[in-house]
Amino acid sequence: MKRINFIYKVAFVAVSLVGLNSCTTDDLDPSTEQNKPVEGGITTVSNLEGIIKGAYSAMTSSEYYGRDYIITNEVRTDNCFANGSSGRFTTEAQMAYNENNDYIWDNAYDVIASANIVINQDVSVLEGDLDYAKHLQGQAYTLRALAHFDLLKSYGQMHAGGTLGVPYVTEFKGEDLFPSRNTIEENKTAIAADFQAGFDMMSTAYNDSSKEFLNKYAAKALQSRFNVYFGMWPEAKTAAEAVINSKLYSVLSASDFVGSWTQDGSSNSIFELAYSATDNQGINGLAYIYRLGPAGSYGDIQVIDEVATLFEDTDVRGLLPDDDDEPTGILGYEDNMLRNIGKYPDNRGYDNVPVIRYEEVILNYAEALLETGGDALTQLNMIPSNRGATPYTSATKENILLERRKELMFEGFRFDDFVRNGMGVEKVSPQQNLLSTVPYGDYRLAYPITNAETNANSNIVQNDQY
Repeated sequence: MKRINFIYKVAFVAVSLVGLNSCTTDDLDPSTEQNKPVEGGITTVSNLEGIIKGAYSAMTSSEYYGRDYIITNEVRTDNCFANGSSGRFTTEAQMAYNENNDYIWDNAYDVIASANIVINQDVSVLEGDLDYAKHLQGQAYTLRALAHFDLLKSYGQMHAGGTLGVPYVTEFKGEDLFPSRNTIEENKTAIAADFQAGFDMMSTAYNDSSKEFLNKYAAKALQSRFNVYFGMWPEAKTAAEAVINSKLYSVLSASDFVGSWTQDGSSNSIFELAYSATDNQGINGLAYIYRLGPAGSYGDIQVIDEVATLFEDTDVRGLLPDDDDEPTGILGYEDNMLRNIGKYPDNRGYDNVPVIRYEEVILNYAEALLETGGDALTQLNMIPSNRGATPYTSATKENILLERRKELMFEGFRFDDFVRNGMGVEKVSPQQNLLSTVPYGDYRLAYPITNAETNANSNIVQNDQY
Protein backbone atom coordinates (compact mmCIF):
# COMPACT_ATOMS: atom_id res chain seq x y z
CA MET A 1 0.00 0.00 0.00
CA LYS A 2 2.87 2.41 -0.65
CA ARG A 3 0.75 4.61 -2.86
CA ILE A 4 -1.96 4.86 -0.23
CA ASN A 5 0.50 5.76 2.52
CA PHE A 6 2.33 8.29 0.36
CA ILE A 7 -0.79 10.02 -0.91
CA TYR A 8 -2.17 10.15 2.62
CA LYS A 9 1.03 11.76 3.91
CA VAL A 10 0.90 14.35 1.14
CA ALA A 11 -2.72 15.14 1.95
CA PHE A 12 -1.91 15.24 5.67
CA VAL A 13 0.77 17.87 5.10
CA ALA A 14 -1.49 19.84 2.77
CA VAL A 15 -4.30 20.18 5.28
CA SER A 16 -2.24 20.50 8.48
CA LEU A 17 -1.98 23.80 10.26
CA VAL A 18 0.03 22.66 13.27
CA GLY A 19 2.98 20.27 13.59
CA LEU A 20 3.14 17.36 15.98
CA ASN A 21 5.63 17.54 18.82
CA SER A 22 6.84 14.66 20.92
CA CYS A 23 6.95 14.58 24.71
CA THR A 24 4.13 17.07 25.27
CA THR A 25 0.86 16.92 27.16
CA ASP A 26 -0.73 16.07 23.80
CA ASP A 27 0.53 12.55 24.39
CA LEU A 28 -2.20 12.18 27.01
CA ASP A 29 -4.99 12.94 24.57
CA PRO A 30 -7.52 10.10 24.40
CA SER A 31 -7.79 8.29 21.09
CA THR A 32 -11.49 9.08 20.86
CA GLU A 33 -10.79 12.82 21.02
CA GLN A 34 -8.98 12.61 17.67
CA ASN A 35 -7.18 15.85 18.51
CA LYS A 36 -4.84 15.79 15.54
CA PRO A 37 -3.69 18.59 13.23
CA VAL A 38 -5.80 17.70 10.20
CA GLU A 39 -8.17 20.57 9.69
CA GLY A 40 -8.79 23.12 6.98
CA GLY A 41 -7.01 23.22 3.66
CA ILE A 42 -9.14 20.57 1.91
CA THR A 43 -9.85 22.28 -1.39
CA THR A 44 -10.07 19.47 -3.93
CA VAL A 45 -11.63 16.07 -4.29
CA SER A 46 -8.10 14.71 -4.53
CA ASN A 47 -7.41 16.05 -1.02
CA LEU A 48 -10.50 14.20 0.17
CA GLU A 49 -9.32 11.03 -1.54
CA GLY A 50 -6.00 11.32 0.28
CA ILE A 51 -7.76 11.41 3.64
CA ILE A 52 -9.88 8.33 2.90
CA LYS A 53 -6.78 6.47 1.77
CA GLY A 54 -5.31 7.29 5.14
CA ALA A 55 -8.22 5.44 6.73
CA TYR A 56 -7.50 2.36 4.64
CA SER A 57 -3.83 2.64 5.57
CA ALA A 58 -4.70 2.64 9.29
CA MET A 59 -6.59 -0.61 8.79
CA THR A 60 -3.50 -2.33 7.42
CA SER A 61 -1.54 -1.86 10.64
CA SER A 62 -0.22 -4.99 12.34
CA GLU A 63 -2.29 -3.97 15.37
CA TYR A 64 -5.48 -4.17 13.29
CA TYR A 65 -6.24 -6.23 10.17
CA GLY A 66 -2.55 -6.61 9.40
CA ARG A 67 -2.28 -9.22 12.17
CA ASP A 68 -3.52 -8.70 15.72
CA TYR A 69 -7.28 -8.45 15.17
CA ILE A 70 -7.31 -11.66 13.14
CA ILE A 71 -4.86 -13.65 15.27
CA THR A 72 -6.45 -12.72 18.59
CA ASN A 73 -9.78 -14.07 17.39
CA GLU A 74 -8.15 -17.36 16.32
CA VAL A 75 -5.95 -18.16 19.33
CA ARG A 76 -8.89 -17.72 21.71
CA THR A 77 -10.67 -20.67 20.07
CA ASP A 78 -10.34 -24.35 19.24
CA ASN A 79 -8.57 -23.58 15.94
CA CYS A 80 -5.12 -22.42 17.03
CA PHE A 81 -2.76 -21.98 19.95
CA ALA A 82 0.32 -19.92 20.71
CA ASN A 83 3.36 -22.17 21.03
CA GLY A 84 5.55 -19.58 22.77
CA SER A 85 8.25 -19.64 20.11
CA SER A 86 8.85 -15.92 20.53
CA GLY A 87 6.29 -15.27 23.25
CA ARG A 88 3.80 -13.58 20.97
CA PHE A 89 0.05 -13.99 21.58
CA THR A 90 0.39 -16.27 24.60
CA THR A 91 -1.39 -13.68 26.73
CA GLU A 92 -4.26 -13.40 24.26
CA ALA A 93 -4.47 -17.17 23.88
CA GLN A 94 -4.73 -17.57 27.66
CA MET A 95 -7.32 -14.77 27.75
CA ALA A 96 -5.13 -13.21 30.42
CA TYR A 97 -4.92 -9.83 28.74
CA ASN A 98 -4.92 -6.59 30.67
CA GLU A 99 -5.56 -2.90 30.16
CA ASN A 100 -1.92 -2.08 29.34
CA ASN A 101 -2.44 -3.32 25.77
CA ASP A 102 -4.35 -0.99 23.44
CA TYR A 103 -5.19 -3.87 21.03
CA ILE A 104 -7.21 -2.29 18.16
CA TRP A 105 -8.48 0.76 20.08
CA ASP A 106 -6.09 3.38 18.69
CA ASN A 107 -6.05 2.07 15.14
CA ALA A 108 -9.81 1.73 14.86
CA TYR A 109 -10.32 5.28 16.13
CA ASP A 110 -7.67 6.47 13.66
CA VAL A 111 -9.84 5.00 10.89
CA ILE A 112 -12.87 6.75 12.37
CA ALA A 113 -10.99 10.08 12.60
CA SER A 114 -10.16 10.05 8.90
CA ALA A 115 -13.67 8.91 8.01
CA ASN A 116 -15.19 11.76 9.98
CA ILE A 117 -13.10 14.37 8.18
CA VAL A 118 -14.43 13.06 4.86
CA ILE A 119 -18.04 12.67 6.03
CA ASN A 120 -18.29 16.18 7.47
CA GLN A 121 -16.65 17.93 4.52
CA ASP A 122 -18.92 20.18 2.43
CA VAL A 123 -18.06 18.68 -0.95
CA SER A 124 -19.94 21.36 -2.89
CA VAL A 125 -17.02 23.77 -2.38
CA LEU A 126 -14.36 21.38 -3.67
CA GLU A 127 -12.71 21.34 -7.07
CA GLY A 128 -13.08 18.11 -8.99
CA ASP A 129 -15.62 15.36 -9.61
CA LEU A 130 -18.30 16.01 -7.00
CA ASP A 131 -20.09 12.74 -7.72
CA TYR A 132 -16.85 10.96 -6.88
CA ALA A 133 -16.61 13.06 -3.72
CA LYS A 134 -20.00 11.71 -2.64
CA HIS A 135 -18.77 8.20 -3.43
CA LEU A 136 -15.77 8.84 -1.17
CA GLN A 137 -18.12 9.96 1.58
CA GLY A 138 -20.03 6.69 1.13
CA GLN A 139 -16.78 4.80 1.65
CA ALA A 140 -16.15 6.88 4.76
CA TYR A 141 -19.57 6.04 6.23
CA THR A 142 -18.90 2.34 5.62
CA LEU A 143 -15.44 2.50 7.19
CA ARG A 144 -16.85 4.34 10.20
CA ALA A 145 -19.48 1.65 10.62
CA LEU A 146 -16.97 -1.19 10.27
CA ALA A 147 -14.44 0.30 12.70
CA HIS A 148 -17.13 0.94 15.33
CA PHE A 149 -18.48 -2.58 14.79
CA ASP A 150 -15.01 -4.06 15.32
CA LEU A 151 -14.62 -1.97 18.47
CA LEU A 152 -18.04 -3.01 19.74
CA LYS A 153 -17.29 -6.71 19.21
CA SER A 154 -14.00 -6.33 21.05
CA TYR A 155 -14.90 -4.03 23.94
CA GLY A 156 -18.70 -4.13 24.19
CA GLN A 157 -20.28 -5.83 27.18
CA MET A 158 -23.00 -7.76 25.31
CA HIS A 159 -21.42 -11.14 26.15
CA ALA A 160 -20.10 -10.15 29.58
CA GLY A 161 -23.34 -9.19 31.29
CA GLY A 162 -23.38 -5.43 30.69
CA THR A 163 -25.05 -2.84 28.47
CA LEU A 164 -22.13 -0.59 27.51
CA GLY A 165 -20.72 -0.42 24.02
CA VAL A 166 -18.08 2.04 22.81
CA PRO A 167 -18.06 5.79 22.17
CA TYR A 168 -19.62 6.39 18.76
CA VAL A 169 -17.60 9.28 17.39
CA THR A 170 -19.15 11.19 14.49
CA GLU A 171 -17.09 14.39 14.39
CA PHE A 172 -13.42 15.10 14.03
CA LYS A 173 -12.51 17.29 17.01
CA GLY A 174 -16.16 17.87 17.75
CA GLU A 175 -17.59 19.61 20.79
CA ASP A 176 -17.52 16.44 22.91
CA LEU A 177 -13.79 15.81 23.19
CA PHE A 178 -14.16 13.32 26.04
CA PRO A 179 -17.08 11.10 25.05
CA SER A 180 -18.65 8.50 27.28
CA ARG A 181 -19.43 5.00 26.13
CA ASN A 182 -22.68 4.64 24.25
CA THR A 183 -24.94 1.71 25.00
CA ILE A 184 -24.82 -1.41 22.88
CA GLU A 185 -28.23 -0.59 21.43
CA GLU A 186 -27.13 2.95 20.54
CA ASN A 187 -24.06 1.51 18.82
CA LYS A 188 -26.17 -0.94 16.84
CA THR A 189 -28.50 1.80 15.63
CA ALA A 190 -25.62 4.04 14.58
CA ILE A 191 -23.70 1.25 12.82
CA ALA A 192 -26.77 0.18 10.85
CA ALA A 193 -27.43 3.78 9.79
CA ASP A 194 -23.83 4.28 8.66
CA PHE A 195 -23.79 1.08 6.61
CA GLN A 196 -26.99 2.15 4.90
CA ALA A 197 -25.65 5.65 4.26
CA GLY A 198 -22.53 4.15 2.75
CA PHE A 199 -24.57 1.98 0.39
CA ASP A 200 -26.85 4.86 -0.60
CA MET A 201 -24.03 7.31 -1.33
CA MET A 202 -21.67 5.08 -3.30
CA SER A 203 -22.09 4.69 -7.05
CA THR A 204 -21.37 1.59 -9.13
CA ALA A 205 -19.76 3.93 -11.64
CA TYR A 206 -16.74 4.07 -9.36
CA ASN A 207 -16.39 0.36 -8.60
CA ASP A 208 -12.75 -0.54 -8.19
CA SER A 209 -11.62 -3.75 -9.87
CA SER A 210 -8.71 -4.18 -7.45
CA LYS A 211 -11.21 -4.71 -4.57
CA GLU A 212 -8.92 -2.51 -2.43
CA PHE A 213 -11.57 0.17 -2.03
CA LEU A 214 -15.13 -0.22 -0.81
CA ASN A 215 -18.11 -0.16 -3.14
CA LYS A 216 -21.88 -0.26 -2.69
CA TYR A 217 -22.07 -4.01 -2.38
CA ALA A 218 -19.12 -4.25 -0.03
CA ALA A 219 -21.20 -2.07 2.30
CA LYS A 220 -24.08 -4.54 2.03
CA ALA A 221 -21.76 -7.51 2.51
CA LEU A 222 -20.36 -6.03 5.71
CA GLN A 223 -23.88 -5.13 6.79
CA SER A 224 -24.85 -8.79 6.41
CA ARG A 225 -22.00 -9.68 8.80
CA PHE A 226 -23.23 -7.11 11.30
CA ASN A 227 -26.84 -8.33 11.05
CA VAL A 228 -25.86 -11.97 11.52
CA TYR A 229 -23.72 -11.11 14.54
CA PHE A 230 -26.69 -9.53 16.30
CA GLY A 231 -29.29 -12.04 15.08
CA MET A 232 -31.12 -9.51 12.89
CA TRP A 233 -32.20 -12.21 10.49
CA PRO A 234 -34.59 -10.46 8.06
CA GLU A 235 -32.07 -7.66 7.69
CA ALA A 236 -29.23 -10.16 7.17
CA LYS A 237 -31.24 -11.91 4.47
CA THR A 238 -31.94 -8.65 2.64
CA ALA A 239 -28.34 -7.46 2.82
CA ALA A 240 -26.95 -10.77 1.56
CA GLU A 241 -29.48 -10.87 -1.28
CA ALA A 242 -28.37 -7.43 -2.44
CA VAL A 243 -24.79 -8.71 -2.79
CA ILE A 244 -25.86 -11.96 -4.47
CA ASN A 245 -28.19 -10.20 -6.90
CA SER A 246 -25.44 -7.78 -7.92
CA LYS A 247 -23.80 -10.75 -9.71
CA LEU A 248 -20.40 -9.16 -9.16
CA TYR A 249 -18.88 -12.07 -7.25
CA SER A 250 -18.70 -15.85 -7.29
CA VAL A 251 -17.76 -18.77 -5.06
CA LEU A 252 -14.36 -20.05 -6.13
CA SER A 253 -14.05 -23.63 -7.35
CA ALA A 254 -12.01 -26.22 -5.51
CA SER A 255 -9.28 -26.01 -8.14
CA ASP A 256 -8.93 -22.24 -7.72
CA PHE A 257 -9.31 -21.84 -3.98
CA VAL A 258 -5.79 -22.50 -2.66
CA GLY A 259 -4.17 -20.52 -5.46
CA SER A 260 -6.47 -17.55 -4.86
CA TRP A 261 -4.57 -16.75 -1.67
CA THR A 262 -1.50 -15.88 -3.73
CA GLN A 263 -3.50 -13.50 -5.94
CA ASP A 264 -5.11 -10.11 -5.41
CA GLY A 265 -8.65 -9.22 -6.41
CA SER A 266 -10.01 -12.72 -7.07
CA SER A 267 -13.64 -13.12 -8.15
CA ASN A 268 -14.65 -14.11 -4.61
CA SER A 269 -13.06 -11.04 -3.04
CA ILE A 270 -15.43 -8.25 -2.07
CA PHE A 271 -13.04 -6.03 -0.12
CA GLU A 272 -9.38 -6.58 0.71
CA LEU A 273 -6.57 -4.49 2.15
CA ALA A 274 -3.60 -3.81 -0.08
CA TYR A 275 -0.04 -4.85 0.70
CA SER A 276 2.89 -4.90 -1.69
CA ALA A 277 6.61 -5.48 -2.01
CA THR A 278 7.21 -1.83 -1.11
CA ASP A 279 4.70 -1.53 1.72
CA ASN A 280 3.93 -4.47 3.97
CA GLN A 281 4.03 -5.58 7.59
CA GLY A 282 6.97 -7.92 6.98
CA ILE A 283 7.93 -9.73 10.18
CA ASN A 284 4.91 -8.20 11.93
CA GLY A 285 2.46 -9.63 9.41
CA LEU A 286 0.15 -12.61 9.36
CA ALA A 287 2.37 -15.01 7.43
CA TYR A 288 5.32 -14.53 9.77
CA ILE A 289 3.25 -15.49 12.80
CA TYR A 290 1.36 -18.41 11.19
CA ARG A 291 4.37 -20.39 9.96
CA LEU A 292 8.13 -20.66 10.07
CA GLY A 293 8.65 -20.68 6.31
CA PRO A 294 11.83 -21.70 4.50
CA ALA A 295 13.91 -18.83 5.92
CA GLY A 296 12.55 -19.06 9.46
CA SER A 297 10.14 -16.69 11.18
CA TYR A 298 8.24 -16.40 14.45
CA GLY A 299 5.76 -19.18 13.73
CA ASP A 300 4.07 -18.72 17.10
CA ILE A 301 0.60 -19.69 15.93
CA GLN A 302 0.11 -23.42 15.40
CA VAL A 303 -3.04 -25.25 14.44
CA ILE A 304 -4.53 -27.59 17.03
CA ASP A 305 -3.86 -31.15 15.87
CA GLU A 306 -7.51 -32.24 15.94
CA VAL A 307 -8.39 -29.60 13.34
CA ALA A 308 -6.97 -31.85 10.60
CA THR A 309 -9.73 -34.39 11.29
CA LEU A 310 -12.45 -31.87 10.40
CA PHE A 311 -11.64 -32.18 6.71
CA GLU A 312 -12.09 -35.01 4.24
CA ASP A 313 -9.00 -35.99 2.27
CA THR A 314 -10.53 -34.40 -0.83
CA ASP A 315 -11.26 -31.05 0.81
CA VAL A 316 -8.87 -28.34 -0.42
CA ARG A 317 -9.14 -26.55 2.93
CA GLY A 318 -7.57 -29.50 4.73
CA LEU A 319 -4.37 -31.39 4.02
CA LEU A 320 -5.46 -32.63 0.55
CA PRO A 321 -2.71 -35.26 0.15
CA ASP A 322 -1.28 -35.79 -3.34
CA ASP A 323 -0.16 -39.11 -4.83
CA ASP A 324 2.92 -39.05 -2.62
CA ASP A 325 0.82 -38.28 0.47
CA GLU A 326 2.17 -34.73 0.60
CA PRO A 327 -0.32 -32.04 1.69
CA THR A 328 -1.42 -29.58 -1.01
CA GLY A 329 -4.34 -27.80 0.65
CA ILE A 330 -4.63 -24.93 3.10
CA LEU A 331 -3.31 -27.07 5.97
CA GLY A 332 0.19 -28.44 6.01
CA TYR A 333 3.02 -29.48 8.29
CA GLU A 334 6.33 -27.98 9.31
CA ASP A 335 8.10 -30.95 10.85
CA ASN A 336 5.32 -32.33 13.06
CA MET A 337 3.58 -28.99 13.57
CA LEU A 338 0.19 -28.53 11.91
CA ARG A 339 0.09 -25.13 10.25
CA ASN A 340 -1.95 -22.70 8.20
CA ILE A 341 0.15 -22.98 5.06
CA GLY A 342 -2.25 -21.70 2.41
CA LYS A 343 -3.84 -18.49 3.69
CA TYR A 344 -1.66 -15.35 3.61
CA PRO A 345 1.17 -17.52 2.22
CA ASP A 346 3.87 -14.94 1.47
CA ASN A 347 6.15 -14.73 4.51
CA ARG A 348 7.37 -11.34 3.31
CA GLY A 349 3.83 -10.00 3.83
CA TYR A 350 3.16 -9.04 0.22
CA ASP A 351 -0.28 -10.68 0.08
CA ASN A 352 -3.45 -8.61 0.29
CA VAL A 353 -5.62 -9.42 3.31
CA PRO A 354 -9.30 -10.09 2.54
CA VAL A 355 -11.69 -8.30 4.87
CA ILE A 356 -14.79 -9.96 3.43
CA ARG A 357 -15.21 -12.71 0.84
CA TYR A 358 -18.28 -13.78 -1.10
CA GLU A 359 -18.25 -17.18 0.59
CA GLU A 360 -18.91 -15.50 3.92
CA VAL A 361 -21.91 -13.71 2.44
CA ILE A 362 -23.28 -17.04 1.20
CA LEU A 363 -22.89 -18.52 4.68
CA ASN A 364 -24.51 -15.42 6.17
CA TYR A 365 -27.38 -15.91 3.75
CA ALA A 366 -27.71 -19.59 4.60
CA GLU A 367 -27.93 -18.81 8.31
CA ALA A 368 -30.44 -16.02 7.74
CA LEU A 369 -32.58 -18.36 5.62
CA LEU A 370 -32.41 -21.02 8.32
CA GLU A 371 -33.72 -18.50 10.84
CA THR A 372 -36.42 -17.08 8.56
CA GLY A 373 -37.68 -20.30 6.97
CA GLY A 374 -35.98 -20.25 3.55
CA ASP A 375 -33.95 -22.78 1.58
CA ALA A 376 -30.81 -22.67 3.66
CA LEU A 377 -29.52 -26.04 2.45
CA THR A 378 -28.99 -24.94 -1.15
CA GLN A 379 -26.94 -21.94 -0.06
CA LEU A 380 -25.00 -23.89 2.54
CA ASN A 381 -23.99 -26.54 0.02
CA MET A 382 -22.58 -23.98 -2.39
CA ILE A 383 -19.47 -24.02 -0.22
CA PRO A 384 -18.60 -27.72 0.31
CA SER A 385 -19.60 -28.54 -3.28
CA ASN A 386 -16.85 -26.11 -4.38
CA ARG A 387 -14.24 -27.39 -1.95
CA GLY A 388 -14.13 -31.11 -2.71
CA ALA A 389 -16.23 -31.91 0.36
CA THR A 390 -19.44 -33.89 0.78
CA PRO A 391 -22.57 -31.71 0.71
CA TYR A 392 -24.82 -31.64 3.77
CA THR A 393 -28.11 -33.51 3.85
CA SER A 394 -29.74 -30.94 6.12
CA ALA A 395 -29.23 -27.33 7.10
CA THR A 396 -28.90 -26.95 10.86
CA LYS A 397 -27.26 -24.34 13.02
CA GLU A 398 -24.59 -26.88 13.90
CA ASN A 399 -23.82 -27.59 10.24
CA ILE A 400 -23.68 -23.93 9.31
CA LEU A 401 -21.29 -23.15 12.17
CA LEU A 402 -19.17 -26.16 11.19
CA GLU A 403 -18.98 -24.98 7.61
CA ARG A 404 -18.14 -21.47 8.75
CA ARG A 405 -15.32 -22.91 10.82
CA LYS A 406 -13.95 -24.85 7.85
CA GLU A 407 -14.28 -22.05 5.31
CA LEU A 408 -13.28 -19.05 7.43
CA MET A 409 -10.60 -20.68 9.59
CA PHE A 410 -7.53 -18.49 10.19
CA GLU A 411 -9.46 -15.35 9.14
CA GLY A 412 -10.63 -14.36 12.63
CA PHE A 413 -14.29 -15.46 12.78
CA ARG A 414 -14.40 -18.39 15.19
CA PHE A 415 -14.45 -16.36 18.42
CA ASP A 416 -17.31 -14.22 17.13
CA ASP A 417 -19.28 -17.33 16.17
CA PHE A 418 -18.90 -18.63 19.72
CA VAL A 419 -20.06 -15.55 21.56
CA ARG A 420 -22.84 -14.48 19.21
CA ASN A 421 -24.42 -17.89 19.78
CA GLY A 422 -24.24 -17.61 23.55
CA MET A 423 -21.23 -19.88 23.93
CA GLY A 424 -18.06 -19.31 25.85
CA VAL A 425 -14.69 -20.71 24.85
CA GLU A 426 -14.48 -24.38 25.71
CA LYS A 427 -11.15 -26.02 26.44
CA VAL A 428 -11.28 -29.13 24.27
CA SER A 429 -7.59 -29.77 23.64
CA PRO A 430 -4.49 -29.82 25.86
CA GLN A 431 -2.80 -27.68 23.22
CA GLN A 432 -5.06 -24.74 23.94
CA ASN A 433 -3.42 -22.13 26.12
CA LEU A 434 -6.53 -21.74 28.27
CA LEU A 435 -6.27 -23.25 31.72
CA SER A 436 -9.97 -24.07 31.68
CA THR A 437 -13.20 -23.31 29.82
CA VAL A 438 -14.25 -19.66 29.80
CA PRO A 439 -18.07 -19.71 30.15
CA TYR A 440 -20.45 -17.39 28.38
CA GLY A 441 -20.93 -14.24 30.46
CA ASP A 442 -17.36 -14.27 31.77
CA TYR A 443 -15.76 -10.82 31.97
CA ARG A 444 -12.93 -11.96 29.67
CA LEU A 445 -15.31 -12.06 26.71
CA ALA A 446 -15.01 -8.27 26.66
CA TYR A 447 -11.53 -6.88 26.07
CA PRO A 448 -10.25 -4.27 28.57
CA ILE A 449 -10.14 -0.68 27.38
CA THR A 450 -6.57 0.56 27.28
CA ASN A 451 -5.23 2.48 30.28
CA ALA A 452 -4.09 5.24 27.92
CA GLU A 453 -7.75 5.96 27.19
CA THR A 454 -9.17 5.65 30.68
CA ASN A 455 -6.35 7.79 32.13
CA ALA A 456 -6.92 10.53 29.57
CA ASN A 457 -10.72 10.43 29.48
CA SER A 458 -12.42 10.31 32.88
CA ASN A 459 -15.77 9.72 31.18
CA ILE A 460 -14.73 6.26 29.99
CA VAL A 461 -15.99 3.42 32.19
CA GLN A 462 -13.66 0.41 32.21
CA ASN A 463 -15.07 -3.07 31.62
CA ASP A 464 -15.74 -5.11 34.76
CA GLN A 465 -12.89 -6.81 36.63
CA TYR A 466 -10.10 -4.93 34.89
